[in-house]
Amino acid sequence: MSSMAEDGSSCMDTEEQTVEAAPKPTPSAGVRGVLQQNREFLDFFWDIAKPDQGVRLAATENLIKYLKSSEKEDELHYALKRLVEGLAATREAARPGFSLALAQVLQNFEDITLFSVLEQIRLKHNPANIKKKLVRNACFGSFFGVLALFQSGRLVKDPTVLLHCVQLLQSLAQYKEHLKELPTKTLVDILTEVPESTFEEVLFKVLRTDLACAFNTPEQLHLLLVGMQMFPGVLKPAKLKKLLGSSRITTEENIPKLVDLLKTAARSVKKEQCLPGVAMDLMRMAFKEEAFELFWKEAVENGLLKDQSGPCNYMCYRLLGASLPHLDAEQLQMVLRSEVMLLYGSHVVSTQPSDRFKFAPEMETYVDAFLKECQDPEKQSAVLIGFTLLTNQGYPVIPSTWNVIKHLKPPALQTYIDWLKNMFTQPDLKACLDFSTKRQKENQEQQKSTDHYVFRLRKWIIPRLTSIVDNALVKRTEEQVMDIARFVLFHAFFNAKKPVSDISETKPTLTVPLDDKIQALVSDAFFSLLFNLNCMAVIGDSDAANAARQKHLVGITADGVLWIECMVRYANTLLSRGKVVTAVTPFTKDQKEAWDRMLQYVDDLKKKIKDDTSMQTSAYQQLMLLVGIHLFKTPDESIDLLNDIQCCLNKAQNKKPKKLKNKEDEQEPEWVEVMVEILLSLFSQPSRLFRLVAKNVFKKICPYVTKNALQLILDVLDSEEDNEEGAVVVTDEKENKKSLDDQEDDDKSSSDEDSEDEASGEEGKDTDNEEDNVTEDVNEAFRKQLMNVLQTGKALETEESDEDLDDEAMMALDENLSALFAEQKQRIQAKKDEKAKIRKEKILRKDFKTKVLDLIEVFIKKQPQSPLVFSIIEPLISVIQQSMNSTTSTQQEQDYLRKTADIFMNDIMKAKRYCKNVSELKEDLHAMMERLVTGACKQNDSSVALYYFSASLYLMKVLKNSPTDQSEQEKTTKDGCLDVPRVTLLYKEALKSFMTKRKSPLTGSMFAEFFERFPFMCDSLLDIILKSVTEAARQHQQGEACALLQKVLHNGSVRHAMSPSQWQGYVQESINQVMKTLQGMNEIKVKADQEKQIKCFDLLNLLIKTIKNQNLDISLTELSTFFESMTQHEGFGLSTCQRLKDMYWNVMKLLGVPYSKPQKRKNMEEMPQNNNPPKKKKGFLPETKKRKNRKKTPTQEEKPSAPAAPAENGDRPKRKRKRNKRKPGQQQTSDGATPSMKHKSTEKAKGGKAIKKK
Repeated sequence: MSSMAEDGSSCMDTEEQTVEAAPKPTPSAGVRGVLQQNREFLDFFWDIAKPDQGVRLAATENLIKYLKSSEKEDELHYALKRLVEGLAATREAARPGFSLALAQVLQNFEDITLFSVLEQIRLKHNPANIKKKLVRNACFGSFFGVLALFQSGRLVKDPTVLLHCVQLLQSLAQYKEHLKELPTKTLVDILTEVPESTFEEVLFKVLRTDLACAFNTPEQLHLLLVGMQMFPGVLKPAKLKKLLGSSRITTEENIPKLVDLLKTAARSVKKEQCLPGVAMDLMRMAFKEEAFELFWKEAVENGLLKDQSGPCNYMCYRLLGASLPHLDAEQLQMVLRSEVMLLYGSHVVSTQPSDRFKFAPEMETYVDAFLKECQDPEKQSAVLIGFTLLTNQGYPVIPSTWNVIKHLKPPALQTYIDWLKNMFTQPDLKACLDFSTKRQKENQEQQKSTDHYVFRLRKWIIPRLTSIVDNALVKRTEEQVMDIARFVLFHAFFNAKKPVSDISETKPTLTVPLDDKIQALVSDAFFSLLFNLNCMAVIGDSDAANAARQKHLVGITADGVLWIECMVRYANTLLSRGKVVTAVTPFTKDQKEAWDRMLQYVDDLKKKIKDDTSMQTSAYQQLMLLVGIHLFKTPDESIDLLNDIQCCLNKAQNKKPKKLKNKEDEQEPEWVEVMVEILLSLFSQPSRLFRLVAKNVFKKICPYVTKNALQLILDVLDSEEDNEEGAVVVTDEKENKKSLDDQEDDDKSSSDEDSEDEASGEEGKDTDNEEDNVTEDVNEAFRKQLMNVLQTGKALETEESDEDLDDEAMMALDENLSALFAEQKQRIQAKKDEKAKIRKEKILRKDFKTKVLDLIEVFIKKQPQSPLVFSIIEPLISVIQQSMNSTTSTQQEQDYLRKTADIFMNDIMKAKRYCKNVSELKEDLHAMMERLVTGACKQNDSSVALYYFSASLYLMKVLKNSPTDQSEQEKTTKDGCLDVPRVTLLYKEALKSFMTKRKSPLTGSMFAEFFERFPFMCDSLLDIILKSVTEAARQHQQGEACALLQKVLHNGSVRHAMSPSQWQGYVQESINQVMKTLQGMNEIKVKADQEKQIKCFDLLNLLIKTIKNQNLDISLTELSTFFESMTQHEGFGLSTCQRLKDMYWNVMKLLGVPYSKPQKRKNMEEMPQNNNPPKKKKGFLPETKKRKNRKKTPTQEEKPSAPAAPAENGDRPKRKRKRNKRKPGQQQTSDGATPSMKHKSTEKAKGGKAIKKK
């Protein structure tokens, strides 16, 4: 009902009038008492009028509870009065709120008669007896009052009040400019609740006039239709004949009237975008009267559809969608092949602005609701096929991934699949409801051929079939998935010679042969389908399927067979039936041998399986089968890959136990190295399935990866190789599809092509300026060639020559110039193309590197305890460093950097599992640690140095926790393999560099983490930190030294590692250093000084607490004296920074000095003798900022003003009154007042207002 409310100032005006009217003598004493005593009760009515629906509902509920608990009649009467008055409020949500509250009160307090409330509504909100400007509010008050009575649920039980309410609504119907059609709609709602006897005895006589005028307005027709549905015993055909002149609604005579009413109703819901109730009820009545065909053809197609306006067209579409549940088979065919469907198809296909209303989502809602509720598979398949047959030049209008298919019953789904397959093999264009848009008719010069229509239809059917497999919500069976996969495979690579019974794909003969374009599309769709099959969960309800789903197994059937193996076996069956089936591209002898070897090897792998499940070797099988099936697409490459893979796997099967014994064999690479090269080549392919299978295979061979094999992967990440051609050729998926896309003449794909152009434009945005520079750059060679051409044509002669060129010479010169500029244009374009090619190759290489990072991530997660992980650290840091220092900052570069940093920090640095025994690698790890720490000190960016420093801490953790060799068991093993003196010297140099260099890439947080993770290193670095408190290069580093010193001294292990005297000496020295550095600060000039002072106070806080808690023999007298003197030094900023002040007094409190507020001392002797010192006036400009009055003479400007007289007897002087600015020609008296001012003051004195003089 919020739409019924109108914007206004506030409903509080009405409530304030009520509150103000209380003191008048007219209200009763009870109401006056309510207003004066109970504020909580009155707040309910304010909350009811608030815009928040939750607040309104809560206030209504609380009001009911309060009235039930109080049981005071005066409060109940007052509540009714306030609620009735609020019905005419002007706030948007107030009227519905008060109406709902009144309905709830009437529902809970049945002793209140509805007639009394109706009388109050009539008296308070009578539009006939009110001022003209308040008619609108009165209309809404009466309407919402009747609505409250109806919502109370008691109106139907009181026929008298019901009759009066209906009459009141009839009287309100004349105020259409305010209420529109709300009264009539409310009458319709009332009729749905009224029993038939009450309607016949009470309401029929009153509504007789409205029912007789049913064809005047849509609302009156709706009233009649609802009455006929609810009270068929009253509104019989005989009575209808008396009322309307005909016993039926849907007749040929009434069609023109119905069409006009439907058009009016369509325009009335233009903003709401819904189907009017009168249209739906009229269609139901047509079904009831068995005149739907007449209604659809005459009223809809020949009536509404001819109007050619948006609202009428949308009503036709909505009638089509809403009629689906009520239609039988014949009526479905009539509706789905009507003109409405053609117009709907044209609406969907035609290019529309983005802000234009699109009906396709709403139609999908109608069809989705129908398929969900329909239990008849035949009707389901009929509707889906009917919408599929709506085509634009052969291409169906509905999307190939329409999700409404998820509601199909299994028989309906099977019927739809069979129909799609039949339409692919034997296209029936006559059965299609085909159309062409206006733009297509204007642009095409000649009519398209049948082959073009067939191509577009088949182009849509293939993704429609594969989407059934992809969509997990579709209730498909394993047999249906296998049927679709076999169908796509067969028509992608084979042709049938003659039909046979055991191969169902050969039975239907192709009425239109498949051309190369459609077979290429089907081939691409098949490999996309393979990927989805490989990622698909097990289908079925059997126990084996449920068990496989619980194990999260994918890519297999319920019997445990790989889907890709099923496809390969089916392809092998087709290859073996050469008399019945022929391949599109027959295999050569080598290809057939490679195919047979692949099948034999897969069989051998399956025989070697010992466990029940085949998932252990599924990755190897998938790789072999995938490369084998690619023999149909890329035979030459696949043969080489198959040979290499078989060789590698054979060596892996034979040499797994002897892996460590064959390291000296340098004549040929290890099998795992060859396998890694193969996997890298698969990663360079555009196929997602290739990358997925390669990743799974790499997981299996991770335990056997050698250093050289891992180096092959790391070499891909080496950015120095970017400008060189690598062994791996990266291919782009877009290039493979571009030729096919260019050949298609599809109007619907124009938007996709535009988006691709925009994407390519964005990629080249960074180099637009370079191309402009290339165009503007005219080299000297071209200048010379141009001068030679002009001189040869004698176009560059001196001014003394009066001879002109003849026509032949001019023509020759023009030809030479045009040839020269054409050649130059070709050179410039060649440079642009070369740069574009280089840019594209760079993008492809970066994309390939991002994909290869997946292999590194897999290896780290599968083999975290392998010593080969250490060889990944420095290459990853190099990638991070070069990416962060790169001048280009594209999204691709950022993703590459983010992924590399995530692998480095999360998978290596923070890994809980790492190599535990590095005794053989300790020398290499120490050298790497030195390189990392030295590299961190040489960086320009702290963020890059952080990665170096974190890696060094990781190596330090590994070395410390690693056990020593057996020969070193006699030595202490507390530090593991860590060479403490060597590492100490290394970090000492790093710490000195951080404290002495003015621009060091190292940070205090790095060393703070270092001391926190390795507290045993604190003792050896403590002297450097103590000296740096006073001797560091900058104030910032001195403050960091204080913070590090606090970190070290706070660590308990440091104290336990020292003797008591040594510990006391360090604490004493720390206090002395802090005092020394504070004494060296004269004043706070920059923020670094303030931060240093804060860290010094923090350190002193810890030191004083340590001395007191541990009872150290350290005197704090000198420190206390120094701190007391700091308050007299304004340069320390204690008066300006509150944080410094608080920390200062925290230290003073620990020293035993309580906090005292500084007192303001007034030295009377030093005060000036002048009792009235000049005060700065607030709101006035200073003298230096004032504009000089140029009209004054110099003598007037130099003349000083008379000083103000001092106040007598210590009285405060009066404030100066604001006086008007004296005009230039006005004289001024000796006391500073103008004559006009004196005249005013004397007049005031005469009036009895005396003016005191100072």
